[in-house]
Amino acid sequence: MVSRSSIVYGLLLAAWVIVVGWQAVEHHRVKAAARSALVHRARDITGTLGMVMKAQRRFVRQDQMESALQELVKSDELVSIAIISAAGNVVALAGAPIDPAMSGAMEIGEHWESDRMTLVNPFNLGENVSGEGERDQTRVILPRREPGTEPSPDRPPPPMWAPRRPDGEWPSSTNEGQVPPSLLRRSDDGDRSPGGRERRWPFRPSFRMSDEEYKALIEKQGSQGFVIVMATQSIRAASVQDFWVRWWIGCFSAASAVGLAIAWRTFERSSELQMRLVRASQLNSHLREMNLAAAGLAHETRNPLNIIRGLSQMISRQAEASPDIRAKSAEIAEEVDQISSQLNEFIDYSKPRELRRASVDLGTVIGDVARALQSDLEDKEIHLKLQQEELIIDADQQMLRQLLFNLLINAIQAVPCKGEIEVVPVKVDSSEVLLEFRDNGPGVAPENRTEIFRPYFTTRKDGTGLGLAVVHQIVAAHGWEIDCLPNSPQGTIFRVSRIKRLVK
Repeated sequence: MVSRSSIVYGLLLAAWVIVVGWQAVEHHRVKAAARSALVHRARDITGTLGMVMKAQRRFVRQDQMESALQELVKSDELVSIAIISAAGNVVALAGAPIDPAMSGAMEIGEHWESDRMTLVNPFNLGENVSGEGERDQTRVILPRREPGTEPSPDRPPPPMWAPRRPDGEWPSSTNEGQVPPSLLRRSDDGDRSPGGRERRWPFRPSFRMSDEEYKALIEKQGSQGFVIVMATQSIRAASVQDFWVRWWIGCFSAASAVGLAIAWRTFERSSELQMRLVRASQLNSHLREMNLAAAGLAHETRNPLNIIRGLSQMISRQAEASPDIRAKSAEIAEEVDQISSQLNEFIDYSKPRELRRASVDLGTVIGDVARALQSDLEDKEIHLKLQQEELIIDADQQMLRQLLFNLLINAIQAVPCKGEIEVVPVKVDSSEVLLEFRDNGPGVAPENRTEIFRPYFTTRKDGTGLGLAVVHQIVAAHGWEIDCLPNSPQGTIFRVSRIKRLVK
């Protein structure tokens, strides 16, 4: 059965794939829009040029036309532009050279390369510029003058009259061989020069051309369309910019999907932890009830034990009792005392720790506990060294007494006869105090230094394992810390730290 988490993760993955796919489609659309915009700009340029050509006379010089076209190719986007004839010949060019065979071989429309777009405009000047059915619709572009024949201050223009050649033709200009002789004629008014020579206007078109000559001229020099080359740098720039935008969107969507997946996982874990917490709370309530029941049972058990102890003492004091009976009665009293001590420790451990904080003089409390244990110290001839100093701390006085009592009892039981115990309060700073209990007993093994605070863990045969557990409870209730450390050269140090100091 598919888990709910797998369904959620699958949906997040599908949503991310959809976003990435959508961005890819949008990126393709942006590239197509940039290409279309470039084509429209190229068509607008050729359309404007068509209108300019319409405003010209039928015969336009190539150098004049190319000078006008040269102003257009100054932009970085327009690489070159050419006017082509019906035969596909380049009759005027501005910008980068165009392969003469390319314009004739290309079909009408746009042609894409890696770094440029070439547009062969379908606009036909001969059919669309000036109207239909007129013989002089097409503009003829006359070849440019050869270098060195242009007028200049040092070189006047060639005379506009000249004698006939021996073959009866007028002398040709520098463009002879490029312009048909029929385009050059005498002036219709028969003007002659002051020297008696007949005046001739170079390159003046003849209106008496035959249809065949005119068609041949149109085929060779007539402007029938445009070839325009546009750089695709703007497309690449727009594509790269859009790609990075889409890439970041994809990254953000991936991060969002991962974040939602982590959030879902955290939600599931928190839900599971809440369920565990509820179960633990129920178990804790049950254990608390069991603890109260056990404490009540231990409390009720002490009453018959006290009766047994009292009866055993009465038997041992009777005069007619034999020595053996008296010894057995004393043993019963000792066992009852031991059991009562264990019950008292258990009851003390099972009590809930409710703090009643107050200002407590640490030195005074240490002195009171030491005097209460003076008989135990004297029995083993233990030397107790106290460094009493007036230190006011924030603590529950009753619990602090219990803590000091248990730690001193533990040290008294651990050291041999004539051993040494030292209680040292240390001022860490103006707001913190630590308390150390040092002894020269056998010490605690390293592996047991954290275990000794667990309930019922003891290294002594007659120990109950609850004394240090109670100490740990009191320390935790106050928010303090306790550590078991080795003493040099032998023994143990119990250090209670993070005790809050109060300043008068």
